[in-house]
Amino acid sequence: MSISPLSPSDPFAGATVASSSAAVRAPIEELRERLNSRTAVAGVIGLGYVGLPLSVEIARRGLRVMGFEKDAAKVAELAAGRSYISDVASKEVAEIVSDGRFRATTNAELLAHCDVVSVCVPTPLGKTREPDMRFVISAAEDLAAALRPGMLVLLESTTYPGTTDELILPMLSRSGLEAGKDFFLCFSPERIDPGNPTFGANNIPKVVGGVTPACTEMGRLFYSMATDTVVPVSSARVAETAKLLENTFRMLNIGLANEMAMLCRTMGIDVWEVIEAAATKPFGFMPFYPGPGLGGHCIPVDPFYLSWKSKQAGGEPRLIELAGEINARMPNTVVSIVQEALNDAGKPIRGSRIHVVGVAYKKNVSDTRESPALDIIRRLRRFGGDVVFSDAFTDTFRVDGETLEAIPLAQVRESDCVILVTDHDGVDYAQLVEDAPLIVDTRNRLKAFRKPHIVRL
Repeated sequence: MSISPLSPSDPFAGATVASSSAAVRAPIEELRERLNSRTAVAGVIGLGYVGLPLSVEIARRGLRVMGFEKDAAKVAELAAGRSYISDVASKEVAEIVSDGRFRATTNAELLAHCDVVSVCVPTPLGKTREPDMRFVISAAEDLAAALRPGMLVLLESTTYPGTTDELILPMLSRSGLEAGKDFFLCFSPERIDPGNPTFGANNIPKVVGGVTPACTEMGRLFYSMATDTVVPVSSARVAETAKLLENTFRMLNIGLANEMAMLCRTMGIDVWEVIEAAATKPFGFMPFYPGPGLGGHCIPVDPFYLSWKSKQAGGEPRLIELAGEINARMPNTVVSIVQEALNDAGKPIRGSRIHVVGVAYKKNVSDTRESPALDIIRRLRRFGGDVVFSDAFTDTFRVDGETLEAIPLAQVRESDCVILVTDHDGVDYAQLVEDAPLIVDTRNRLKAFRKPHIVRL
């Protein structure tokens, strides 16, 4: 195997030396020693909302980290000590770069210098809700070319049960190396919650399951150096399914909350008060809240990996499919509420200036992936609405190939209707209530304001 050259004095060249001694000791012993002595080089493929926080935490705990990212602009930002992820401060990146503990690169050949590699690439759904594995396959191809004795590979990208065993393992085994003996392969689901100030990469328990017991043990050892709590499970399939259960649980309960909102609306009952009352029960109930729809890279996507795999095995995941349909209808429901509110004010959607406040998929993040704001804006524009937006965390928003530019929040005074889609902290909501002539509040953020021009979901 040809390895891209690194200077012998380069701190990331250590893995090459380790591979030369693999014949002296078993690969598992070689890897265990490098992890315990913190001389191992960790690689992270994909430096987004999952990979970058993981890289920073691993580096902060004493390991050297090489980050692999196809976007050269992102690599340049990181090399300059600047972060493009809201949950990671530029100061943190600058510190590990200047200390020589972190390096970002576009060169996949340098994977051969890593002892441990975590794969943190996107796993979107196709148009018919089938798994789109091209990013995972691309990463596995790069790893197969770089695989050597003693390497630990960890898939973190959320996917369907069986991916690690059925897709990744055969690709890596073509090298002739044996999993559990020559190299080690695990699945460990990412659990990053963007914008969460309490739980991050350092203190969210890490589930890990390997394709063999030895693989699980090596995965447990590695993550014990990067996180406070590691939870080993019996197999990669269990770890894969556990992540899907977590997000399916949330999607189903949000779907129930959304359906309750619609039922309560038809009966003239305040669903928010209903939920608050139910939440006073100290057992047997956990509050979930309705909203304008699901967004982000997990909850709208992950349950359908489970649904797809279940169908492949002959199952009928009817509850998942129904909850998905309910949640998918919420943007249209919001538009219907806007239409009713404007009608009551003697105005149609066509020609009305509608100001969307918040387009990120959740509060206090800049991520707009799968945001319900997208479908809301699309439908309003289709009905002839003049739609503008403000967002404290992002200046632009792509809608059907067009880039919309944010406008100052103060311009709600010039609108016919305001839709509060994402309730970021730090917004002067009292001023918003004062300035806006009509508000549709999809998050119940304005519950303290009892004004006739506020319409709640």
